[in-house]
Amino acid sequence: MFPALRTDYSLQRLKHYTGTSPSHFQKFVIFTNYQRYVDEFIEHAKSVIGKGIYKGFSSPGVGLVNSAHDYNPPDDLKLPQMPAYHLIGDNNEGITIINIGVGPSNAKTITDHIAVLRSHCWLMLGHCGGLRNTQTLGDFVLAHAYLRDDQILDEVLPPTIPLPTIAEVQIALTEAIGKVMKLSGFEMKQHVRTGTVVTTDDRNWEMRYSSLRKRLNQSRAIAIDMESATIAANGYRYRVPYGTLLCVSDRPLHGEIKLPGTAEEFYRSRISQHLNIGLEAMSIMKQAAQTGTLHSRKLRSLDDPVFR
Repeated sequence: MFPALRTDYSLQRLKHYTGTSPSHFQKFVIFTNYQRYVDEFIEHAKSVIGKGIYKGFSSPGVGLVNSAHDYNPPDDLKLPQMPAYHLIGDNNEGITIINIGVGPSNAKTITDHIAVLRSHCWLMLGHCGGLRNTQTLGDFVLAHAYLRDDQILDEVLPPTIPLPTIAEVQIALTEAIGKVMKLSGFEMKQHVRTGTVVTTDDRNWEMRYSSLRKRLNQSRAIAIDMESATIAANGYRYRVPYGTLLCVSDRPLHGEIKLPGTAEEFYRSRISQHLNIGLEAMSIMKQAAQTGTLHSRKLRSLDDPVFR
C-alpha cells in the first residue's frame, strides 16, 4: 500500500508534527482534540511506567524515559503542532495519544502519515455537541454511523461510500464503559447514546442551522464534531480498525453553550473517566489483536490479499 518514498516522507512528517520519533509510536492510537486528555494521560503514564507491561514513556522535548522520576519536561518547552505521547509496550503494542487539535484537516494530515505504521486501532476520544434534547452535558456518544460533512476526503473516498462500524471496537468500547462507569442495562442507556455522528468543517455550524436541519433530521444524527468521521474514513481507506467515543460538552440547539463555569465543571468530572474508558478499551483490543480477531475483514477490498 505504501511505497518506500511515501513511507519515508510520512515518517519524517510524523517527527515534524508530533515532536517524537516514529519508532516510539505504538500500535494502539488515541486521537483527541483537547490538551486536558493529554495531561491525564501523562499522569497515568507516570503511575504505570516501569511497573509491568509498559517499559517506557516518550514525549516531545523529553524523549524516552524509563521511570516517572526521569520525566522532567523543560519549563520553556515549545510543543509541536500535534504533540504525541507514547506508553511503550513490548513489540510497540503500547498506547500513543495525540492532541490533533480542532478540525478535519488536522485529522486527515496525521492519519495519512500514521497509516504507514500499520496501527492495530485508531480511537477518537473528544468533545462533541449533543443534538438531542434527551442528552445532558457529560453524556457519552458511541458512534455507530458517520455523516461526512467535513468534505476533506471526498475526492479519494466519495461520501456515498458507507463507513461500517467495526464490531470488535464497538464491543471493546461498550465493555470498557461498563467496567469504568460500573453501568449496565438501562442505566448505561441513560448515559451512553449510540447513533450517527456528524463531522463538519464549519466550527460555526450553529449559525447556519436552518440550512442543516433537514440533513441532520434525515440522518437521525445525535452529535456533531469536527474530526471523527475524517479519522474513520481514513481508517477505512488504510484498513485500520477505528472507533469513536465522544463526550457531550455543549448542546447549542438547546441553549447550553460552552461557558467558562459550566465548561470547567464538565472538564473536572468527565475527562479522567473518558480517558480511562479509552485505555480500558485499548487493553481489551490488545488481547483481541494477539489472537487475530481484531482486524476485521470488513476493511479488506475485493482485490486485497489476506493481511495480518
